Amino acid sequence: MKIHIDIDCFFVSAARIIEPKLEHKPVAIGGRSDTKIFTKDAKNQTVNFKNSGSFVPTFYKSYESCDDIAAFKDKDGRIRGILTTSSYEARAYGIKTTMSIREALQLCPDLIIKAPNMSHYQDLSHKLHEFLMRKIPLIEQASIDEFYGDLSGWIEDDEIPQFIDNLRHEIKRELKLPVSIGAAQTRYIAKLATTYAKPFGCKTITQYEFDKFINPIKVENFAGIGKSMKNKLYSVQIKTLGALRKRRGTVESWGPYAKELYKRVNGESDADIKTNHKRKSIGISRTFDALYDRAELQRRVHVLARHLSFAIIKLNVIPTVFHLSIAYEMNQKSHKNISLAELFNEKKFDTLCLSLFQDADIHKRLNVIRLSINCSSFTKDSKKELSLIGFAEAQKMHKLTCSTQILREKYGIDALKFASEL
Repeated sequence: MKIHIDIDCFFVSAARIIEPKLEHKPVAIGGRSDTKIFTKDAKNQTVNFKNSGSFVPTFYKSYESCDDIAAFKDKDGRIRGILTTSSYEARAYGIKTTMSIREALQLCPDLIIKAPNMSHYQDLSHKLHEFLMRKIPLIEQASIDEFYGDLSGWIEDDEIPQFIDNLRHEIKRELKLPVSIGAAQTRYIAKLATTYAKPFGCKTITQYEFDKFINPIKVENFAGIGKSMKNKLYSVQIKTLGALRKRRGTVESWGPYAKELYKRVNGESDADIKTNHKRKSIGISRTFDALYDRAELQRRVHVLARHLSFAIIKLNVIPTVFHLSIAYEMNQKSHKNISLAELFNEKKFDTLCLSLFQDADIHKRLNVIRLSINCSSFTKDSKKELSLIGFAEAQKMHKLTCSTQILREKYGIDALKFASEL
């Protein structure tokens, strides 16, 4: 059997470890894009490669002592930002993830808002991973607060309910983290079971209980069924997983993805537990107040390129596909990408990002609210061969980039900047 382990309200649970007085109170963790990256105040930037998932940035600022509602007020005193998670006590007021902090406070004036503490979350996540590896032979970390395990040949099926019940209590006792655990024949059904085990519970779905468990569940509650697929299913009167299972021909006629989705719902498809995930891309993006000044926007592209260059060298990869996207006001978007198989160096990357921005900026009369740069298709994975044209010069520039990296590793990402950023 496979098991799925999910930390309940992870960011809130982590805050309660530091401040036990937050127990049983409506608490939410706020999130706001770190626009200080573009100012002289941008210090103590930390890079994270080990964990991923919702609201887990690659670049984040070190934790600051200001951890209440004041952390989300701008210079004019307006409350900005959204909620990344909330406690079950807060959810009772109708508070949801991604809701604006301002709206949440209207629903619950007594809501306690805490600023994120990414270093603390990373530390707890790593401790839980290490703990689980001592208990289960194969463990896969799917995100900062989510894990899969394979108990096949390790624990007898009839002993699994007691095993996972003991496990959740051990985790609570050792790490003070409440977790919910689901168990089933496949990882997809185990994840679904976890949803119905929350909070701080466990649920095992045997082959004899499978039909009774899965049939009444609404289709949108199954991982992999998003808004568009839900609407498509609803349009043909498929609203529950049981109804979906009866309409195999209809679902599979929609293409390969729908065909695989049907197998997952029906418990026919599974995937092995992967103890290590290969990173396939690396990116950085920032949302900010509407900005028209193109010179300032180009400066911000330089800033983002410097940070992303730091991450690429730290990862020791050579990306060959580069993508830049722009989000404007009035819900307009634009993007450009280019493939380039050359040895990586920061100067050329900086010039490339600026060129992509200039090509992508097609709505020049509109204000910009978000910039994103992404690099992918690393040479080790894509098997692309690097161009030999100008390779000697490229080697020199790559060596210079690596020397710059050493200084930034020691003194911080802001230690060396291009003049174009100033």
